[in-house]
Amino acid sequence: MLLWVGLGNPGPEHARQRHNIGFMALDAIAARHGFPPWRKRFRGEATDGAVGGVKMLLLKPMTYMNASGDAVQQAASFLKIRPAEIWAFHDELDLAPGKVRVKKGGGTAGHNGLRDMQRALGTPEFGRVRLGIGHPGHKDRVTGHVLGNFAKVDTWVEPLLDAVADAAPLLATGKPEDFMTRVALLTQEA
Repeated sequence: MLLWVGLGNPGPEHARQRHNIGFMALDAIAARHGFPPWRKRFRGEATDGAVGGVKMLLLKPMTYMNASGDAVQQAASFLKIRPAEIWAFHDELDLAPGKVRVKKGGGTAGHNGLRDMQRALGTPEFGRVRLGIGHPGHKDRVTGHVLGNFAKVDTWVEPLLDAVADAAPLLATGKPEDFMTRVALLTQEA
């Protein structure tokens, strides 16, 4: 069983913020692959089903970004899921808007959700699906950028979420490079 975690902040006031693209990605995956409705579980919202024939739990921690690890650790411990079987979907400042990169382990690049997951799991050895939101140009503008809503001109968001949902079986079946290639091809066509 896999655990896919979307990183974001709870509440309607945060729903369309760049920082919540991880939540948006999991919502798209759940809808595309016929998961049942979200329910309160593991200090978050969760739903379970299968993607590409692989059983998994989708989890959106409702603990706010900076405490995401608590919900992830609780779910992983209860379901006996190892860090290597966990993937975090999150916003990435260092990628151009709409670009996706996947990696296992590594640093947190200052991302508080990843940092807290690493703290709670006791290791950096979990997967990351880095969803590019672009950098605002100066470090003083980062907080406003990530906590700002996507604008009408951000027409790449929906095609990206559709592509991630479409390509998800490749990631679920252990083909991260194929997943990235498929997302790139689908978003290029959009």
